[in-house]
Amino acid sequence: MNPGIILYGPPAVGKDTITRCLEALHERYALFPRLKAGRGRTNGYRATTPAEIEELRRRGDILWEDQRQGATYAIDRSRLTARLAEHVPVVHLGQVGGIDAVTGAIPGTRWVVVFVWCPREMVEVRLRNRGIEDPAEALRAWDAAPLISDRADLTINTLLYDPEDAARQIHEYVTAIG
Repeated sequence: MNPGIILYGPPAVGKDTITRCLEALHERYALFPRLKAGRGRTNGYRATTPAEIEELRRRGDILWEDQRQGATYAIDRSRLTARLAEHVPVVHLGQVGGIDAVTGAIPGTRWVVVFVWCPREMVEVRLRNRGIEDPAEALRAWDAAPLISDRADLTINTLLYDPEDAARQIHEYVTAIG
C-alpha cells in the first residue's frame, strides 16, 4: 500500500496550491477529496448530502468529520483505502483530531504529516485576494488551529517557500521513506 500525506493547517495557508504542485510533480500524488455537505465552495470536495453522510456514519465508514462554515466535512474509510491502493493520497486537515483519526485508521499505512503554515497577515491578504467578503470565520479557524511542529514530519512556512519548493520537499521526504 502507498504512503499517504496529510497537509495540516488552517485556511488559506497554501494546502490546495501545494497539492496541485505535487500532482504536477508526479502522477502518484492525488488529492483525496473529502465529502462535503452544505454551503460554500465544492471545488476539491465530493459534494454529498447530510443523509448520505449519516448513512456512512451508520455503517461505520466515517473516519473523521467536522462542521464549520455551515457545512459538514467527512473522510470515509472505504474511499481512502481505495485511493491508497492507487495513489499517494493528499488529505487536507485543519484539526489535530483529524490527524489522529486518519493516521490510526488504516493499519500498515505510513502517513507523512506536513504542517503548512504562514503568518496571519499573509492569510488575511490571501483571503482578500480570493474575494472572500467576510474572512472572519476563516481567521477564527486560523486562530484556533494549534501549532503542531513537534508532531509533524515536515513544517513548511509558505511565506518562506513557494508552492513548487514545498512540493519538492514533500516529494523528497516521501521518496526517502520509500
